Amino acid sequence: MIIHNKQHRSPIYQLCIGPTLILLLLVFNQQIRAESISSGLNNILLKLGDKKVIVRKSAIIALASYDHLGLADLMEAFKRRQLYIWTKSDTSSRLIFCDSIGGARVYPKNPLTQERLKNSRGQEFQVSPNVLRQIRPARAERGLAENVRSLLKLSSPDLDKQLSGIKKCGEAKTIKGLGQLTDLALTKLDQISHGKSVNLSKKARRLAHESALLIRITKTPARTGATHIQLVVDLGKTKSQRSLKFLEKALATLEQDPELDEEIRRVYQAAIAKINTYQNFISLTSNLFQGISLSSVLILMALGLAITFGLMGVINMAHGELMMIGAYTTYLTQQVFNHSPEMPNDVYFIFALPASFLMAATVGFLMEFLVVRHLYKRPLESLLATWGIGLILIQLVRLRFGDNIGVNAPSWGRGGIEIVQDLIFPYGRCFIIAICIFSVTSIYYLMRSTQVGLMMRATMQNREMASGLGVNTDFVDRCTFAFGSGIAGVAGYAWTLIGGVTPNMGQTNFIVDSFLVVVTGGVGEIIGVICAGIGIGSLTKTIEPSIGTIWAKILLLVAVVIFIQFKPSGLFAPKGRLADD
Repeated sequence: MIIHNKQHRSPIYQLCIGPTLILLLLVFNQQIRAESISSGLNNILLKLGDKKVIVRKSAIIALASYDHLGLADLMEAFKRRQLYIWTKSDTSSRLIFCDSIGGARVYPKNPLTQERLKNSRGQEFQVSPNVLRQIRPARAERGLAENVRSLLKLSSPDLDKQLSGIKKCGEAKTIKGLGQLTDLALTKLDQISHGKSVNLSKKARRLAHESALLIRITKTPARTGATHIQLVVDLGKTKSQRSLKFLEKALATLEQDPELDEEIRRVYQAAIAKINTYQNFISLTSNLFQGISLSSVLILMALGLAITFGLMGVINMAHGELMMIGAYTTYLTQQVFNHSPEMPNDVYFIFALPASFLMAATVGFLMEFLVVRHLYKRPLESLLATWGIGLILIQLVRLRFGDNIGVNAPSWGRGGIEIVQDLIFPYGRCFIIAICIFSVTSIYYLMRSTQVGLMMRATMQNREMASGLGVNTDFVDRCTFAFGSGIAGVAGYAWTLIGGVTPNMGQTNFIVDSFLVVVTGGVGEIIGVICAGIGIGSLTKTIEPSIGTIWAKILLLVAVVIFIQFKPSGLFAPKGRLADD
């Protein structure tokens, strides 16, 4: 006989046995609770296929209190009539999901995960359509399911889905159809707006607070007095466009009542004025930022012109087509790397930058060698020749690619950063500004601090003296023209992030504005190009929303003409030998 002596058990054993038993008990209890929840959920899901409408509606409402991730998709499938009752036997049935019923056999799927069901041996079930009964909800049930789907999205870990659900809960149609789900919606929205979870963004909290206010004010008549007034004041503090539309519509409805309290009218008007003031500021700031990003493209274009026109004296009317070549080179690079929104390959955009510069520079080099070098000191002939070259390039590109193509921005170029409420700076425009700053810095360094820049400046200022000192002026001319053309290609590369790409994009949208920037800033002056580009781009985007694109162009041209009357040499007049020329 073996006798176990409890006194021989170690102290460590005695210390560990208690917590271990407690942990096992908690795990066991949690498992029982999870099984109980799963069983209750399955019972509710089966009621979705009940023949009585009131039972189906009760089941839909009951599902709103669950936080299962697959319920939102299940509600969508319910609306689309993709849910079926699979009758296994006289006493056994379950809810399944099927995309479509076709053929002799059907693969049933789990309605929550939409994965194919398998038996105990891991084999997929195959059933006959005859044992399936389609659930066909009425219009009212589909509307209720959509509202419940919005509530279920509030618990989604996906930020985009959560924001979609929050916005949906604040829409007038959803608020009207919530019914007995109103309290649950308010509870969930309040939890988000006041929650301290690190996973919640400030935007989600702000929108949840606003949606909760919209629900409350809709359910609170104006005759309640102080309560309604406080809700109007709180909506005014949100400063959002959505609240503005609600308040304007509500005030228009209330003003139809001749007995409307003047205090309520004043509160509504004050809230509307407060939101309008903020939104006007946001609109102005957003337009200015768009103007700066447009200015960046104009500066890149004008930098190339400042070299070919300002330093070399060549009026290159094909400069816009060189920009177009840079944009189409970006498109070809995208094709080589098989980039698409569905299968992004963002590395293509890195290689597209040097490719755009080199392709436009190569075309510019050939233009100078074949045509432009024969037309120095003959501005009218060079203008006509380069204009003709531009038309040829447009037609060649149109024959090869058609009238319009789509350049898909890299995935990091979509979206933007929200600086303050409703003020979003798109990543694509931020990148364009960064490219402009980099290009300006590089050009300034090249022209002022390198041997190549010294030879360029020497050739442009005094060709005979530079040639006498051993500089190959003909080759420097070609390289200078190619360099200016390459910068235009970079402008086309940047433009693909924010604008459309067409064969005549440069001739239609940029060539005139680029010459205006060069002339206004001062011929051959980099700092003048920067200042004029920022001014013209910002002014264009600021006045466009008010008077339209065409009138904005006209007013801009008039302003430049008036400016040149007082400062013919531009903002920064050339100095030294350039001034004598």
